[in-house]
Amino acid sequence: MKEKITSLKLSKWIVESGQDELLSESPQNRFFDPDSESKVLEVVPSRKIAPQDKIDSPKNINSTEIANMASTLVELRESMINYDGCSLKHTAMNIVFGDGDEKSDVMLIGEAPGADEDREGIPFVGLSGKLLNKMLSSVGLSRSEVYITNIIPWRPPGNRQPTIQETAACLPFIQRHIELINPKVLILVGGTASKTLLVRKEGIMRLRGRWFDYQKSDKTVIPALSIFHPAFLLRSPAQKVNAWKDLLAIRSRLKNL
Repeated sequence: MKEKITSLKLSKWIVESGQDELLSESPQNRFFDPDSESKVLEVVPSRKIAPQDKIDSPKNINSTEIANMASTLVELRESMINYDGCSLKHTAMNIVFGDGDEKSDVMLIGEAPGADEDREGIPFVGLSGKLLNKMLSSVGLSRSEVYITNIIPWRPPGNRQPTIQETAACLPFIQRHIELINPKVLILVGGTASKTLLVRKEGIMRLRGRWFDYQKSDKTVIPALSIFHPAFLLRSPAQKVNAWKDLLAIRSRLKNL
């Protein structure tokens, strides 16, 4: 009966036979003439570069110009559907534009749609949406009385955080969205929405519960408050105490309008 050769025995035999050095991790062709390759490269004509105006590229990358052309929410939504400057639209099922009362004094802005929102085309549904509804109800507001949207209208694959480039591409649209709704109070839900619209570097732990002035293009300001995202509160229920304080601050501000 032949002895079974194992990897351990093979390794031991290699060492005992004096093969104790590895000269290369990949096979080498010792008969290859490097000069022959350089000769071939010399006769290959260089690739011609097409003139800049001949290269195919999206025709509507300037989202600021496109967004400012919209005079109604219907026009803004249509311009976002036709916008080619954000690749997220090609992986999402639906655009998640907005929901609620378009004439409301209160506008809530989150980060980006999740799986449930992408499927239904409505912001803040599913478990986080149910919690948000309860949060609003606790201070005497119903979902139908406020307006809700997101910084990013398309779901990032795998619910990942939007990149800087994706956020920058969509920023003019949410800025125009705010101007068309023209609320009296902005509620920024989560860190991404807060840092993006307030142009701040602090995280949500430092931003929450503080009132800031959001400045529109005409230099007028809207008071804005950062709060925890409902999805975060579902993962960190101990923070609901602070969330309640923020909700009370919103109720107090609304009473003084």
